Amino acid sequence: MKILFVSLAVVLLDQISKLLIKGFSIPFLKIFYKGMYEGESFRVIGNFFRITFIENPGMAFGLDPGFNMKLWLSVFSLLASAGLFFYLYYIKNKNFVLRFSIALILGGAVGNLIDRMFYGIFYGYAPLFYGRVVDFLDFDFFKFSFFGRTFDRWPIFNFADAAVTIGVLTLIIFYRADQFENQDERKEDREKDQPARDETNF
Repeated sequence: MKILFVSLAVVLLDQISKLLIKGFSIPFLKIFYKGMYEGESFRVIGNFFRITFIENPGMAFGLDPGFNMKLWLSVFSLLASAGLFFYLYYIKNKNFVLRFSIALILGGAVGNLIDRMFYGIFYGYAPLFYGRVVDFLDFDFFKFSFFGRTFDRWPIFNFADAAVTIGVLTLIIFYRADQFENQDERKEDREKDQPARDETNF
């Protein structure tokens, strides 16, 4: 399925960007890249767009599910990613926009799943499934509250989050457009059938 290259591209973009932000080392190749320290930030477009390195404990908007729930969150993410993969295979002959949307969501899900599953081990701070998600895209936004927390900037996110959001929005728009298209087709079919029924009455 060629559409999986979309998912692969999302995962690669997401993971490469996270490694550049967090830093990494490959001792046997004598590669040591420091990256940013947690909380470090620099401006890209004034105060509107900044790169700010934080580590998300697991859920959207920086919500901490707690140590015991993190395992279940990681397992759920793993199962959801597997489900998306099989669903993508199931719809392999469907409309491209639908497959593209699911591929974006799958790529984003896998990108963050890698953080949750392996980053704790890679960076030596947590066991398997208990890693933290690396976030760094920081945009200005109007002040709002969510789950009792007040934000004056949009919660910091990453490319995996962006892929999931774009995929979901595209899916919603596609679904609505597809619904209207099907309604129009059914209306045309009814109009075509109407003369035939009228003639039968005579």
